[in-house]
Amino acid sequence: MASNVQTLRLRRKEDTKPSAPLVSRHSGILQDQLRRSSRKPWNPDFSTAVRIILLIRVAAAMYTNIQDCDEVFNFWEPLHYIDHGHGFQTWEVTPMYAIRSWAYVLLHLIPARLPIALNLGKRPAFFAVRITLAVISTFCEAKLCRTVVEKVNERVGRYLFFMLLFSAGMWNAAPGRILLIKISVWLSAYIALLPSSFAMYATTIAFTYSLEPSSIKNKRRTLFVTMLFATGAIVGWPFALALSLPFVFEELFIFGGDRVEPSSRRSWMMSRWKRLFIAGLVSALIFVPVTAIDSVAYGGWNIVPWNIVRYNVFGGSERGPDLYGTAPWYFYILNLLLNFNVLVPLAFISLPSLAVTYRIDRKRLGMSKPGPDQSSPFTLLALRLAPLYVWTAILTAQAHKEERFMFPAYPLICFNAAVALYLIRGWMEVAYISATKSSYRASRSIIFGAITCTMIAVTGLISLSRVLALWHYYHAPLSVFSHLEAVELPRLLNITGLLPPLLPGTEEIDRPSVDLAPIRAFDLRLCLGKEWHRFPGHYLVPNGVKVDFVKSEFEGLLPAHFKESRPKLTSKGWWDRSGSRITPASLNDLNNEAPEFYVPIESCDYLVDLDFPEHPVSSHLEPRYAVDKETWERVSCLPFLDASHSPLLTRTLWLPGSWWQDKNEFGDYCLLKNREKVHRKEGEVASRVQEGKL
Repeated sequence: MASNVQTLRLRRKEDTKPSAPLVSRHSGILQDQLRRSSRKPWNPDFSTAVRIILLIRVAAAMYTNIQDCDEVFNFWEPLHYIDHGHGFQTWEVTPMYAIRSWAYVLLHLIPARLPIALNLGKRPAFFAVRITLAVISTFCEAKLCRTVVEKVNERVGRYLFFMLLFSAGMWNAAPGRILLIKISVWLSAYIALLPSSFAMYATTIAFTYSLEPSSIKNKRRTLFVTMLFATGAIVGWPFALALSLPFVFEELFIFGGDRVEPSSRRSWMMSRWKRLFIAGLVSALIFVPVTAIDSVAYGGWNIVPWNIVRYNVFGGSERGPDLYGTAPWYFYILNLLLNFNVLVPLAFISLPSLAVTYRIDRKRLGMSKPGPDQSSPFTLLALRLAPLYVWTAILTAQAHKEERFMFPAYPLICFNAAVALYLIRGWMEVAYISATKSSYRASRSIIFGAITCTMIAVTGLISLSRVLALWHYYHAPLSVFSHLEAVELPRLLNITGLLPPLLPGTEEIDRPSVDLAPIRAFDLRLCLGKEWHRFPGHYLVPNGVKVDFVKSEFEGLLPAHFKESRPKLTSKGWWDRSGSRITPASLNDLNNEAPEFYVPIESCDYLVDLDFPEHPVSSHLEPRYAVDKETWERVSCLPFLDASHSPLLTRTLWLPGSWWQDKNEFGDYCLLKNREKVHRKEGEVASRVQEGKL
């Protein structure tokens, strides 16, 4: 009997879009030998990597110390001069010598101007520039990590991500004229206003593109890498071009991704050489805008990259970088250990580790043996590990050494260390299989992951301890200048009637922003003596407060003041900062002192000084101002590490608890006020306010 039931059968609509091709997990230079068919190890995608790294880099931008006076006087001060019309001028930024590029400085003008356009003041402009650099660095690092995952190995990419994320060197690559025992770290490198940091960004992206093997079919790789290396050298630091030597060698002589028969090698090589030559000519066009900007700024024809090379290489025996100090050959080794701890030995054993892997674990470099018309993975990976060795060798051979010179190679340290760690993991796998005679048991073991995870965790914890040490031990200069702007100057305005006083009990977070423009009425002078090299720049000093130097035991050349000019550009010309075209008479490249740049200590309203009460040192030129209570009043004093009287380990790292901290000794980093001068000015301004003249 019929049920009178109709059955409907629904069929899913066919997807007409072509499915994305499956990407092989094992297409990189290095090949996993265990769990090849299992789920791939976790790696952040580009978006996730950007978000995670950006958190760390922005934190570095906000809290990292400025550790290099060259960063302040050669770059922050010229930027401030363009932006506000006054600042310090070094001999390097004069038309007579012209070894600093105004084109590089101008790149940072937009982020510096944005907070001021929003009426946020100069101090936010300082951090806006730093945050901008942090964002640029973040994208460079994230791109590098993802390319390593795709072109080298997934595990290497993951190791690299965490090494970049947690290394103390990455926290501080900014600042760096260092006394090795006192200050250093490389995260500053990522947010430093330095040409070597700019060269690091360009090198990172260039290295990212160069990870793909060179091929006659891939003209894009050659052009992009050449232009990026050239940009880092021309806009940033010309010596960074040395990092491109392995790339040039590969481009000219190595098959890379090509298969070349013996009969066609001559034509193949000619094509490669021609392609690189054309890419070099195109890249040289970067000289045009850079040279044009610098020539206009200096008021005459100037090729700054050539000036830098000429001064540093062909300066002669009486001048050159050696005037500013020399260091022993092991300087960079010790410095890198301070910044990267256990990653340093890993990075420098990467090439030997590759040779060992080629002998005992050759399948990790490819399942099949390359033919005579191909390049082996061993050669390709060796060329990618080589730039760090080339760069370190060149810098070590120079007598004058500074931490910032290593900045362009900082990401390469992490890359080499990640490769070495992966290769060592491979040795452990080979040893385990040899001992157990079971690759299955090796694939189920957690020992390999546990060891690599422990290694990365250890380096991360040491780096965190180093970052905290820099904050706790050396952050006083930035905090003291913050106190001047946020507390002391508003106090002057309050007691003289130029600013209404705050209501009792007002929390600091609820304090309104203060317009400090009326502070000009006080005609204040802030002086720097022996602490001139820790001056953070005019961006952290409100307009209306003049900064000058007083004589100390230092006998070298200090900066002059730029000739002050209008604070805004006009339609008469896009460059109206005439001070950039003037060389003050006493500025010189021999580091000879210029006494006329000093002011009498009696003319100072405020003074920044460092005093060590437990181990006091005093001289005629450097008296203990902080204990002269009749003349100077302590406005703000914060602890600053006395490195020469603190143990090496506890001054290098920070751990909580008195058992660790009590081993260190500290001095007082002080903002001092001239009692008589400031009190007199307070009375004069208050009288003018009452009379209605202000």
